Amino acid sequence: MTTSTTLTTEGAPTMNATATHSLDLLGGRTLGRFIMTMLFAGALSTVAFDYFGQSLAPMLGWPNLAPVPLANQVLQVVFGWPGGYAPGAHFLHYAAGLLAYPLGWMLIVEPLRRAYAPQIHWLLAAALYGVALWVFALFVMASLIAGNPPFLGFIPLTWVALAGHVLFALVTAIVDRRDAPAGV
Repeated sequence: MTTSTTLTTEGAPTMNATATHSLDLLGGRTLGRFIMTMLFAGALSTVAFDYFGQSLAPMLGWPNLAPVPLANQVLQVVFGWPGGYAPGAHFLHYAAGLLAYPLGWMLIVEPLRRAYAPQIHWLLAAALYGVALWVFALFVMASLIAGNPPFLGFIPLTWVALAGHVLFALVTAIVDRRDAPAGV
């Protein structure tokens, strides 16, 4: 998309300012390469998230993350299943980690950053994306859908979840960046 604007003031010369924004959704990759990168980024990011939330956080004396019970609670509320459905909850957790969240970064956030805000460093954009994932998980899913207090009432688990989602987004962005063709 090319935008051309002519700026004039009385008695001043005419200036033409042209800004070009190119929205390359695949980041210069073939579709196959994009899908493989997304799946690898999702797998590595999900492992990092789970490792942090289930191992490192408890070792540091912090609460452990519980994304599957939250997903189970969402299934219980949405479908009215008493007790939820544990296999479906695991599916939701892994589908979000392997597909949805990496797609959000690679297909929406990073192409928009490259096209319209390239001055924002990609690591900062990734950290902000992690915060957005945290808001989605702990406000939209946990509160608006599952009926818990917003952000689980800002208990210690809330902050572990923030760190986990930011870590997830950073790992996704690093994998995406590492695989991107030169100059993208």
